[in-house]
Amino acid sequence: MSSFSETYTCAPSDVLPLREIPGGYGLPFFGPIKDRIDYYYNQGTDEFFRARIKKYKSTVYRVNGPPGPFNAKDPRVIVVLDAVSFPVLFDTSKVERETCSRAPSCPQLISQVDIGMHKELIPTFRSAAAQLFADLEAELSDKGQANFNTVSDKMSFDFLFRLFAGKSSYDTPAGAGGNANLDKWLFFQLAPLVTLGLKFLPNCVEDLLLHTFPLPYFVVKSGYEKVHDAFDEAAGKLLDEAEKQGLSRDEASHNLMFLTGFNSYGGTKVLFPALLKYVGTGGEDLHRRLAAEIRAVVKEEGGVTLAALEKMSLSKSVVWEALRMEPPVQFQYAKAKQDITITSHDASYLIKKGETICGYQPIATKDPKVFVNPEEFVPDRFMGHGEKLIKYVYWSNGRETDNPTANNKQCPAKEMVVLLSRMMLVEFFIRYDTFSVEAGKLLLGSSVTFKSVTKAVRLTKSV
Repeated sequence: MSSFSETYTCAPSDVLPLREIPGGYGLPFFGPIKDRIDYYYNQGTDEFFRARIKKYKSTVYRVNGPPGPFNAKDPRVIVVLDAVSFPVLFDTSKVERETCSRAPSCPQLISQVDIGMHKELIPTFRSAAAQLFADLEAELSDKGQANFNTVSDKMSFDFLFRLFAGKSSYDTPAGAGGNANLDKWLFFQLAPLVTLGLKFLPNCVEDLLLHTFPLPYFVVKSGYEKVHDAFDEAAGKLLDEAEKQGLSRDEASHNLMFLTGFNSYGGTKVLFPALLKYVGTGGEDLHRRLAAEIRAVVKEEGGVTLAALEKMSLSKSVVWEALRMEPPVQFQYAKAKQDITITSHDASYLIKKGETICGYQPIATKDPKVFVNPEEFVPDRFMGHGEKLIKYVYWSNGRETDNPTANNKQCPAKEMVVLLSRMMLVEFFIRYDTFSVEAGKLLLGSSVTFKSVTKAVRLTKSV
C-alpha cells in the first residue's frame, strides 16, 4: 500500500466556504483555568486537542492553549491542526514567528559554528558513538538491560561540547556532570509545559508550583554557570570569530551556551531515543534492511561520508518518519501581522490582526487526508513516490523542503539534526544486526530501555 493518500487534493481557497472559527475561551478567569486543567490533568495534550476536533468538527478552532512566546500572559489562541492550515505559521509576510533562539544575534554565531564544525562533524560523532555503544553494552552485560536515555544524554553533551568548543567536556570543569546540570536548567525552562504525574502531589499544588509562577533561577544558576564557564574557556577561537562579526564576547558566549544546551542538547534528548524507539519496535525485517543498505553503501563509498549518507534512501526515510511521528519541538506559535484568511481541507477562516496562532505538530503531521495509516510508523513512507510527502514534515519550524534563513526563523541546525539521526543509524547498524527495546514516556520525549542487541558477525573493512 502506498504511504500517500492518492485521493487527496487541496481545494483552492476561493472555492472553500468562509466559516466562523469555532470554539471559544469561556468566562474570564474561569475559562482559562478549565482549559488548563483539561490540558494538564483531565485529558492530556493529545486528547485535549483531538477531543475539540471532534466537538467542533474542525481542525481550526479557538481555545485557551499552553503557554508560548506570544500568549504567556493571554492564553487565548487559534489552533491549526491539519497539514493545510499549519503552514500559515511559516509565512513571515503574514505572521510574526517564534524565533528558534532567544537572542537576535544567534544567526551570526550559527554561521561561525557551521564553518568550524563542517569537517569535524562525522569523525567527532563517530568517536562519541563508539563510547555510547561501549557504555550500552557494559550496562547490558552488568544489568541485563540498559537505559538508552542515560548513555545517549551523556554522549550527546560530550559530542556537542567537542564539536562547538573543540575539546572533550571531560577535560574541563564541566566534567561528567555537564549534562545533568543542563537537564536541571532545561527543566526549569520547560516546566510550564509538563506535568510530573506524582500520585502524592495533588494536581492543584503541582499546577501552582509549575504553571503559575516562574521557577526561581538561583536553584540552577551554579550548574548553568559551571557549564557556561567551561564553554567560555574552551571555545575561545569560536568566540574570537564571533567578536569579529560584531558580537560582544559575553553575548556570544551566552548565545553559544543556549545554542548548545537548549537548541542542540535539548533536541537530542528527544531525537535519539525517539529514533531508536521506532526502529527498535519496527522488527527484525526492518533491522535487516537497514543493516544491508548501510553496510553496502559504506563499503561502496569506502567509509562513512556525506556522500554515503545521501545514498541511504531507507535510512533517510526512517529518520523523516521518526521526526513526523515524534518531533523534537511539538508546538509552534505566531501572531497575525494583519487580517489573514487561512484554509483547512474543508473551509476558510478569518484571523484578525494581533491574534495568536498555535500549531500542535504531532497532530498536524498525522493528517489522515495526507498520510495513509497516519498513526503508524511506516519506515519506507518517504521512499519513491512518497518523497512528495517530505514537504509535510514540519519538525524544524518550517517545511522539510525549505532551507533555514535569518529571516524565516526555521531551525538553523535543521540539516545537522537530520544528519546526526542518519549517522546514529549508520553507527548502530555497522555494529549490530538487530535489537529489542521497551519504550515509555518521560517528561520530555520517550524513554528507551535496551533488552538485547545482536552484534554483527562480519563488518565491512571500510568502517
